[in-house]
Amino acid sequence: MSCPSWVLSGSWALFVGKGTRVTIVHHTGLCPADFDAALAFYRDGIGLDVLVDTVLEGDMERLLGMRTTKVRTVFLGDSDNRGGGILELLDVGSDDVTAGPPQTGLPTRGLFLISLQVDVEAVLARLAELGLGGVPRRMNMPNGDLLAASVVDPDGVTVELLHAGRPVLGG
Repeated sequence: MSCPSWVLSGSWALFVGKGTRVTIVHHTGLCPADFDAALAFYRDGIGLDVLVDTVLEGDMERLLGMRTTKVRTVFLGDSDNRGGGILELLDVGSDDVTAGPPQTGLPTRGLFLISLQVDVEAVLARLAELGLGGVPRRMNMPNGDLLAASVVDPDGVTVELLHAGRPVLGG
């Protein structure tokens, strides 16, 4: 059985039923309380590339469900693979959005975890150097090797760090 070309190209997609292609996750959006702190965490600490940094002028209510005059949007990801796995930081220009309490960094209703495949030790070292991410939680395999780690972004969202290049979900 041959692989479809989208599998070979590394695209995040799967076939459901009789050849129906379903795209899984293109990007996830966060509205940080402190945009610069979030950008420093994800760009400088985690090592994501800035793919797009722009301001959209106008009312985005039909898409976002709230009136806006302008929205700053920064797409972060891997500049060599723009097909998915992108994190979007949004500033919708509303204190009502940014004034709420941060998440706790623990499981909670709604979005609580973003999982990224990275060079875990290098990312942990960068975050420590920048004073970001808090005290990492580490999970080791029975032989002592690091399996995964998690840190917390400036808004309390847990960020799970998995080793790049290692199979995920037994794959």
